[in-house]
Amino acid sequence: MKHLFQALKTYRKEAILSPLFKLFEVALELSVPLVVAAVIDIGIANGDRRYVISACLLLVAFGLFGLVFALFAQYFAAKAAVGTAATLKSRLFSKVQSFSYETIDELGTAKMITLMTSDVAQVQTGVNMALRLFLRSPFVVFGAMALAFVVDVRAALVFAAVIPLLAVAVYTVMGVCIPLYQKMQGRLDRVYLSTRENLEGVRVIRAFSLEESERAAFKKRNDELKRAQKRVGAISALTGPVTFVLINLATIALLYVGAIRVSGGALEQGQVVALYGYLAQILVELIKLANLIVTVTKAVSCQKRIGKVLDMQGEPSCLPLIAQETPSSMDGAPALCFENVSFSYAGGGGNALSEIDFSAERGETVGILGGTGAGKSTLINLIPRFYAASGGRVLVLGRDVNGIPKDELRAKIGVVPQKTVLFRGTIRSNLLWGNENASEEELTRAIALARAEDVVKAKGGLDGEIFEGGKNLSGGQRQRLTIARALVKDPDILILDDSSSALDYATERDLLAGLKTLSCTVVLVSQRASTMRHADKIVVLDDGKIAGVGTHESLEKTCQVYREILSFQERRDA
Repeated sequence: MKHLFQALKTYRKEAILSPLFKLFEVALELSVPLVVAAVIDIGIANGDRRYVISACLLLVAFGLFGLVFALFAQYFAAKAAVGTAATLKSRLFSKVQSFSYETIDELGTAKMITLMTSDVAQVQTGVNMALRLFLRSPFVVFGAMALAFVVDVRAALVFAAVIPLLAVAVYTVMGVCIPLYQKMQGRLDRVYLSTRENLEGVRVIRAFSLEESERAAFKKRNDELKRAQKRVGAISALTGPVTFVLINLATIALLYVGAIRVSGGALEQGQVVALYGYLAQILVELIKLANLIVTVTKAVSCQKRIGKVLDMQGEPSCLPLIAQETPSSMDGAPALCFENVSFSYAGGGGNALSEIDFSAERGETVGILGGTGAGKSTLINLIPRFYAASGGRVLVLGRDVNGIPKDELRAKIGVVPQKTVLFRGTIRSNLLWGNENASEEELTRAIALARAEDVVKAKGGLDGEIFEGGKNLSGGQRQRLTIARALVKDPDILILDDSSSALDYATERDLLAGLKTLSCTVVLVSQRASTMRHADKIVVLDDGKIAGVGTHESLEKTCQVYREILSFQERRDA
């Protein structure tokens, strides 16, 4: 609960004022049965109309002041709850931004979306109700019982007997429901995941005419969630009937004892009415308390899930160095060097990469070639340390990437991922991700190098609108703009992960020729052998291992895997 209390700390004033105003309201409510008893036993019994009218006016004043206190309490509770939820969302978002690729893979997108939406909303509701009712309901229950003892001790023993039974019943239901709510949220994660996958893959689903099977799969997950909700709802719903039964039995007992006491002259009729009024107040508040406990139970379950994520470690700025040796002179060191590097994904079985050894000099263009699943994207993800190598060393400009602060490391590297990602806004706002202080000339130069002038012109200039995900652009247009974004960064190392796959050969050729004029080291990942022909060095991967390193001409003579890829693609393009 520490994260919830930390978020609530900013709103400590509201968290104090809301229950305080509720206590003022409760004090007025607890006074009402005593006033009603006085009206019956004094005003009506003595025929004193003035007393009755005065008492009625007092009750109206109690009602008005109670309304004002309730409104203030609700305002402060809502302000604290909304603010706390906003703080939790901000902290969750910041924490997610700090996670490494491994942690993001482990959590999954669906769970993180559920945490940011459903779980935080449930915590917000729990905080709101807790501030309004957590003190009010017990105060009413115990205050009514205490005043019942003031009215008549023997009759009040009924209260003392029923309240512990109610507490046991409510606590038992709460203890059973908490773990069930946690399981229910897990099923909700799966429903969100199914929805997200279908929205993102809607074109593929329709292309394969799989709408019916996807509906059936979603219905199965949704039915599992429904069954979990019905089960926990049925158990939590027991609180109401159990509370009613116990209170009604207490009412019968109270009326029986009260009637005996009135007939014996020990009690007045108005006092019996006051005792019944206190019992009715207890009934109402216990029902509210039962609903509060159900809501708080959900909120606690959701807060635990949120807390687990907030307690997870973010990506450290630096990692422990696997080997402590550093090159004697970093000035003359290669731009990029892999030394016997291996890597395996968490839970992925064997190594995705093994015994990777090669280097790239500054200003060179290095091609990474291989078939699907050869490990190309995995290899280039080790350079900016999106994933940390399991063994060996990756050096950038002569320094082990594990020992370079991540912000400093990634400032030197421009990455164009395999999946093009653009954000809603303008072309300018997307390009400025590379360098928020870039001038107009720098943006224009990057666009020209990426051969994206026609894209900018077609959209009406740098302030042309980009839809979410770049949906108003073709695949090739998106690729060229993401390349331009990386070039705006003016990196020491530029990584292109199959970033020209949607371009025609002529545009790709012009793009590669433009990149040759740069002073940075270019790491070019592709499945096209033709893309690699003019690279200074080509690294051929096969099943996570290096099959050959060299130029196009040397690999044609020495590397069987390269010849096979080249031969296959030449036959395909013929």
